[in-house]
Amino acid sequence: MNITHHPLLDIKAIAEFYSEKDGVTVTYVCTSAPNKQASYAADIFYRSTPHPEYGNRYFGIYQNNNNQIMITNVDGIEALTFSMIEGASGWEYSQHRWDYRTVGACVIDGGRAYTKLVGDVHVPVKTVKVKDGQFEEVIDG
Repeated sequence: MNITHHPLLDIKAIAEFYSEKDGVTVTYVCTSAPNKQASYAADIFYRSTPHPEYGNRYFGIYQNNNNQIMITNVDGIEALTFSMIEGASGWEYSQHRWDYRTVGACVIDGGRAYTKLVGDVHVPVKTVKVKDGQFEEVIDG
């Protein structure tokens, strides 16, 4: 699945830094609200082994309202769903509840909290989840 992401920070530099620092491969997953109700997004990263001190496999990095870079545990990302719509350059998603993202003739909004489509609401829509650092489609039934 070709997914278009809109990272907030330099994801390559962050993944390289934490891979070297922790001695395990750290990969970028997405830029998303770290929980269902969040009104902000974080660049989310994955490591296959739990962090030795904190026990998490996912972490998010974001800039707060005071322009400070923050890091947070986002292991809960696997419990959330992502609605995606197909655009010219791939599948796209709203990053958080106030991220009104235009994709062609449609707009997707709501992040992990809800899905709202405006405009051409007949575009293909997929529901996906994150599992082991990868997106997989949720099949009903």
